[in-house]
Amino acid sequence: MAILHDFEYEKPKNIEETLQLLSKYKEKAKILAGGTDLIVHLKEGFASPDFVIDVKDIEVLKELKISNNNIFIGAGVTFTELIESKEIEEQLPILYQASKKVASVGVRNRATLVGNICSAVPSLDSAPALLVYDAEISVISLEGERKIGIHDWFTGVKKTILKPDELVLGINIKTTKHSGVYEKLGRYRGEDLAQAGIGIFVGDNDLRFAYCAVGPIPKRMRKLEDFLNGKKITDEVIDEAAEIIPTEISPITDIRSSKEYRTHMMKVMFKRGLKKSLELQQGGKS
Repeated sequence: MAILHDFEYEKPKNIEETLQLLSKYKEKAKILAGGTDLIVHLKEGFASPDFVIDVKDIEVLKELKISNNNIFIGAGVTFTELIESKEIEEQLPILYQASKKVASVGVRNRATLVGNICSAVPSLDSAPALLVYDAEISVISLEGERKIGIHDWFTGVKKTILKPDELVLGINIKTTKHSGVYEKLGRYRGEDLAQAGIGIFVGDNDLRFAYCAVGPIPKRMRKLEDFLNGKKITDEVIDEAAEIIPTEISPITDIRSSKEYRTHMMKVMFKRGLKKSLELQQGGKS
């Protein structure tokens, strides 16, 4: 399918040039990084910007910085690069697992983590991991840089708090010892979007849960956390906790799944994922 919409193409050399363009064009512009969403939207007529700003060659956006207690993932870092990073696999296992479940190899080679959260679709695989990690997004405009907590990032279906003249620099995640999993429900292996997804974080006396695809925006599951934290985790407690899940989510029925099936499978994935995470914490193998 050809792109029928006309637009001006800009390829700035650095951050400063990019910010000048965003300040000038604002809502009329779209950023092109991986392009796995934008190009499809252009072809299908879902996006019609007057200007496309290509930032693929800005080296500073491709940085993956690993320090003792923090990982910074630049806006140009792809899912394949995250999967190939031993530090991501060892220090951020939930994000590592989610990255492996994004679409196909070809898409992962191009698609970026930052692009995924900027798309803000309810089913985005990276969101549960970033939510349980309390990630922080660094954005910049000509007015300066600011930090946005991931819990404030999503404002609606395909909507974020990012301003039209702002550019995302990357994502900061503080590292801590933990185990965890990302459980995804799809109709088949490969490129299917999540019908439901849950990220599970098990730290020292700290359980965290977040979902995607079963509400208009991805969210932490605070009621579930409040119920489980401080308790001895037994099979009976897990079964009781699973009954809280329908009060946390608001799934819909669509062409891919019914809301009843999504709700049922969220309970199943929660039980399976929490038991697996607890085993990993106690020295088991994934």
